[in-house]
Amino acid sequence: MTANNLNDDWWKQAVVYQIYPRSFKDVTGDGLGDIAGVTEKMDYLKSLGVDAIWLSPFYPSDLADGGYDVIDYRNVDPRLGTMDDFDAMAKAAHEADIKVIVDIVPNHTADKHVFFQEALAAEPGSPARDRYIFRDGRGEHGELPPNDWQSFFGGPAWARVADGQWYLHLFDKAQPDVNWKNPDIHEEFKKTLRFWSDHGTDGFRIDVAHGLAKDLESKPLEELGREYSVVGVLNHDFSHPLFDRREVHDIYREWRKVFNEYNPPRFAVAEAWVVPEHQHLYASMDELGQSFNFDFAQANWYADEFREAIAAGLKAAAETGGSTTTWVMNNHDVPRSPSRYGLPQIKGAPYHQLPHDWLLRNGTTYPEDRELGTRRARAAALMELGLPGAAYIYQGEELGLFEVADIPWDHLEDPTAFHTAQATMDKGRDGCRVPLPWTAADEPALADFSRPTPADDGTGENHVPLCAAGQFGTGASFGFSPATRAEGVTPAADPHLPQPLWFKDYAVDVEQADPDSMLALYRAALAIRQESLTATRDTTAEQVDMGDDVVAYTRAAVGGRTFTSITNFGDDPVVLPEGDVVLASGPLTPDGQLPTDTSAWIITQ
Repeated sequence: MTANNLNDDWWKQAVVYQIYPRSFKDVTGDGLGDIAGVTEKMDYLKSLGVDAIWLSPFYPSDLADGGYDVIDYRNVDPRLGTMDDFDAMAKAAHEADIKVIVDIVPNHTADKHVFFQEALAAEPGSPARDRYIFRDGRGEHGELPPNDWQSFFGGPAWARVADGQWYLHLFDKAQPDVNWKNPDIHEEFKKTLRFWSDHGTDGFRIDVAHGLAKDLESKPLEELGREYSVVGVLNHDFSHPLFDRREVHDIYREWRKVFNEYNPPRFAVAEAWVVPEHQHLYASMDELGQSFNFDFAQANWYADEFREAIAAGLKAAAETGGSTTTWVMNNHDVPRSPSRYGLPQIKGAPYHQLPHDWLLRNGTTYPEDRELGTRRARAAALMELGLPGAAYIYQGEELGLFEVADIPWDHLEDPTAFHTAQATMDKGRDGCRVPLPWTAADEPALADFSRPTPADDGTGENHVPLCAAGQFGTGASFGFSPATRAEGVTPAADPHLPQPLWFKDYAVDVEQADPDSMLALYRAALAIRQESLTATRDTTAEQVDMGDDVVAYTRAAVGGRTFTSITNFGDDPVVLPEGDVVLASGPLTPDGQLPTDTSAWIITQ
């Protein structure tokens, strides 16, 4: 077992590998990754050196939102396996000294959840309706939604049911928001937390953790709709009716009592898009224990943005009174970092505006310098992985995968692509969710995607741009799926999202054979982190001023030594301090200086 995982508070400095199950590994040949696929690749995860795996939703779902529309919180989607498969996976993980974290989605259920089906069958004002947020509409016959809120995926945030009432859905209309003022909802989720804990789960990731508590009664809904937006909310005074309200912490203090029923206590990490000064509330040891710090994922390639992100993360951790911060460079919702860093960098641009514009036009608007993006992603990996706290790695990040920008529109799955239009058009998140390449020899044939079918946004006008034929594969899957389906006769289905043929160069077996690959860098970094940094149990760090173009920090290393991480964002090489260079993201200059877009780890006595 890793030294870190011997501790009850292992999560404070864990390296957590996020698995998007449908795109990780398929063992049945149906084109969807499955739970048994995670089990099959447990040796790979162990060799990578991670402390834990986090599985994005694998529950029964219609996939209206990549599995975040949950029909049954205490089961496995039959397309992904069974509860026996989950138990076997959890057992294999623990035997490999790897902890298991699962996703909990408490802001909304699927519209096919038994609670919502009961609500649809019940009368307005009934106890079953009260589990969700139903309201009467505006207009002479209630034909207009209660207000003009727009959902995150585009279009009205309200949907009308057969008897004329409307229900709130901040995301897809297949994801009705639940009413956390109803005691049935509290009991449902406490039961769910206990269920997965009893099945070997060590922790939880909480989706939309800042959105559970809502206040739709203090003012008329139409007035709230004029005063407050749904998208782009940063709430400093807890006044927003939908997000980051003080009452949400009552829920998490209730959950903490459930976590403490187990030995060691379970923990949770909040996906809470809140202002920095509120992060510590979610990460309190009396509540969830940890909250995501998304500043790294949002930062453009500028030294000051990363310095500020590090300072904010360390400050938030100190304010929790016992927890640590988290570092996140990639996840299933953001364009992959090698592509982000390989695109032009614009100071002060809104969050990922340029990458999203590039994606919307199928990767044609701006040049993607992949060599530059890779160099910067390697440097960023070391800058991140040397920090104290928990580091979250998204599957494929360790391979240096780029965003797949040119997936044909008629092969997309993300609802964002089809529910937005005109000024808010967004191609969605499928480009970072393409199934992983495991073996280069299992190379697909060239697919013909030359005539994609644009989607209709519902207005009768086509706002979706056409894309040219991409170099995508068909008939094989770089080892993602077996050659045949489970019965061993019918050829395997194509992956649920098409893989580009350039994936061949980033297959796991190719990178395992290359000592200079991204995979080799991650393995080396995680080994040093575990042996020299995490083992100290010291979770503090101090930034060092080495000039405007450098991000540097120090922290304790084992044996009373000092660890220093230095990243050069400038054009000129940087002189390194005395000490042993134990790892660098790229070659140093002939005279031992640190080149641009490169990081180095130094340990001194």
